[in-house]
Amino acid sequence: MDLLNTLVDKGLRRELPSREEALAVLATSDDELLDVVAAAGKVRRQWFGRRVKLNYLVNLKSGLCPEDCSYCSQRLGSKAEILKYTWLKPDEASKAAAAGVAGGAKRVCLVASGRGPTDKDVDRVAKTIDAIKSENEDVEVCACLGLLDEGQAERLRGAGADAYNHNLNTSEATYGDITTTHTYADRVDTVKKAHAAGLSACSGLIAGMGESDGDLVDVVYGLRELDPDSVPVNFLIPFEGTPLAKEWNLTPQRCLRILAMVRFVCPDVEVRIAGGREVHLRSMQPLALHIANSIFLGDYLTSEGQAGKADLDMIADAGFEVEGAEQVTLPEHRAGGGCGSTCAPSSEAGGEPATEAAETRTDEARTDLVAVRRRGAGTDLAPNA
Repeated sequence: MDLLNTLVDKGLRRELPSREEALAVLATSDDELLDVVAAAGKVRRQWFGRRVKLNYLVNLKSGLCPEDCSYCSQRLGSKAEILKYTWLKPDEASKAAAAGVAGGAKRVCLVASGRGPTDKDVDRVAKTIDAIKSENEDVEVCACLGLLDEGQAERLRGAGADAYNHNLNTSEATYGDITTTHTYADRVDTVKKAHAAGLSACSGLIAGMGESDGDLVDVVYGLRELDPDSVPVNFLIPFEGTPLAKEWNLTPQRCLRILAMVRFVCPDVEVRIAGGREVHLRSMQPLALHIANSIFLGDYLTSEGQAGKADLDMIADAGFEVEGAEQVTLPEHRAGGGCGSTCAPSSEAGGEPATEAAETRTDEARTDLVAVRRRGAGTDLAPNA
């Protein structure tokens, strides 16, 4: 396909595709799917070889969030029967992190529910970071604590945090449809604060919330403009007890097309397959490794993932290798914190708000695949790593 040849050439040059080209990836047929995966794989291998970075989540504080994000099982008013607990002590969090590191994780992601941290919360997380790094000197630590106030990103950086995650989730045009207690602009502001403080910015999206193809392209272009080092791609887990419980919009094939579109738009960043991969990609997860270069190991915040050993076996069986602590994830030209103005621009980026229709729903509701997390952080049971 001329489209895919063009996208590979642009990806190898770090040139931004046109919006029409990105939309065309999402519109490809199932007959073309393997060609799409192979094309995205050429770009992935150019910048990341056959390495897969493993990340491990530690949920420091679960549930009881005052925000009303429709997709979230921890939201205000959620009836999802998830684990609920207040802050883990630093030694408890360090013990949980150690399980992930022992399983091969290179980065530990410390997450806490809530609108954003108080200064006391930042102090608490700083102690947790110190506890983790005193036991695992080489591990990367990413904090994900919500919206940041002035000076908090700098304090986290000073405490030893390497990165900060705050996802855009969906397009600016549709953001108000999923959340009313904060804005898309609030999220952009926090990512910029993290970047300005010298933290590696991590920001991604959630697919499968009923958005159009245009919305998906818009949020990925918004991410490209923010220039994060890492882009996690989440696939909605429709928890019973949340407003989006009936949103089963994804097929494995659509998930692969979405990942490919993200790779073409963000060719040289860490593209991570995040929450929902087991639910929606299912037996096609190994194909996704040809596009993305990063996954979460084991469980997620409030849902269970597949066994950590199964993740490791999948990586090996697909012909990939786990990235070691001594290996640098990002290409050399991104060592300064992103490609910024060195990436070739495209005059066709941007455009009017999205109006394209979303792909027709073809997948059945697989509620049997949504397993609430009952082990690991906040419980007496061993974690999955």
